[in-house]
Amino acid sequence: MNTRAISGRLIEALGDDVVTVDTDGIAPWLTDWRGIYKGQAQAVVRPRNVEQVSRCLALCQEAGVPVVPRGGNTGLCGGATPDASPSNVVLSLDRMNAVRTLDTVANTLVAEAGCILGNLRRAAHDAGRLLPLSLAAEDSCQIGGNLATNAGGVNVVRYGMTRELVLGIEAVLPTGEVFHGLRALRKDNTGYDLKQLLIGSEGTLGVITAASLRLLPRADVRAVVLAPVESADQALQLFELLYGQCGARLQAFEFFTGACVDLVLAHAEGVQEPFAQRYPAYVLVELADTADEHALAALLEDVMGRALERDLCLDAAVSASLAQLQALWRLREEISEAQRADGPHLKHDISLPIEHIPAFMASCAQRLHAAGGDVRPFIFGHFGDGNLHYNLSRPAGAPTDWAALHGEPLTAEIMDEVMRYGGSISAEHGIGQLKREYFHRYKDPLELRLMRDIKRLLDPAGIMNPGKLL
Repeated sequence: MNTRAISGRLIEALGDDVVTVDTDGIAPWLTDWRGIYKGQAQAVVRPRNVEQVSRCLALCQEAGVPVVPRGGNTGLCGGATPDASPSNVVLSLDRMNAVRTLDTVANTLVAEAGCILGNLRRAAHDAGRLLPLSLAAEDSCQIGGNLATNAGGVNVVRYGMTRELVLGIEAVLPTGEVFHGLRALRKDNTGYDLKQLLIGSEGTLGVITAASLRLLPRADVRAVVLAPVESADQALQLFELLYGQCGARLQAFEFFTGACVDLVLAHAEGVQEPFAQRYPAYVLVELADTADEHALAALLEDVMGRALERDLCLDAAVSASLAQLQALWRLREEISEAQRADGPHLKHDISLPIEHIPAFMASCAQRLHAAGGDVRPFIFGHFGDGNLHYNLSRPAGAPTDWAALHGEPLTAEIMDEVMRYGGSISAEHGIGQLKREYFHRYKDPLELRLMRDIKRLLDPAGIMNPGKLL
């Protein structure tokens, strides 16, 4: 069958209210959020139910037409952007956005893949529960995309990655068959955990259409402290103290350099430096509990007092109100947008064994300097779970195409150093198109072979999200 003829069959099967084929209607679906990647497609399909997803995939497999699943388009690796093939069909689940059930006895939430994460968090909150997954893009990203990339976020140190919150999923395989794994059981030891193959697979094995998620008690009592530190090594010692003393109440442990604060103050409105002087780096700590605000505040003040006595930080600003808490968080949350406003830059979402972060930061800086990288590093991230965003901006006065011209050798230096310390080239953003070559360079050959075998088994025609991951 002519792969370009599939558009008519899709319209016939699903309706022209589900399938878009005109050029202007397709155009907004062809680029990623950062504007780095742009592809082609012959149609955009926006199904309203799992049956329509099944019909779409079955028709596309029969015709050998590639399918590119797309969530909220907040990814940073080009994983939801079609390649240059004009045969592509973009499949968006944005219309499948219903909360099917919310159970406060079993503490589960069953949501369709197109649900906005922030809406799910608010639904859980209104029911007296917490959906712990929290991302900067939570008011635009979709839970299906979160599952497909195994998203991280600020609360991983306490609650784990997305896959650790998933009890079951419903998904459509490339054949059109529906995987009915939408269970809400906490315990099910009946063979392979097949849902875990699809979580983190970046749409290369099938399309997740719904998920059963764990809910936790709502932790409304929060306390935040911003503590300047001299170095990453000092931050590591502070983390060890806080983790040991605060236990499960430690919800976030974020790190960012003084250069990041400079950037935020230059580009974000209404943000103020909480200290009278600038420091080399900062740690933002949040504790959360279900009750007793005074006890939580007392615990944080006591631990931070001991930290100051032991020279584990240089100062401490503790939130005394919700407004102050939000103001301290803005210093961390505005970094990505501030760097975007500053101009083209190189993003490196990496993870390392936590104990090696200080050594990595020191040796990587030396390596970049030796490579002639006269760059401006902006280093921040989820220190408590080993995830750094090791980003580089162009040197002062450099042209805006600097990243395109000089980014590749600098990225290679960073990735080599990450692997030298036993880290990962992707912590929470996935592989997509951006890191595909590095993925194949560093991944163990046996792991790659097993992944290819799984891909061939579930997607023998190779229609699912071509050009991504494998």
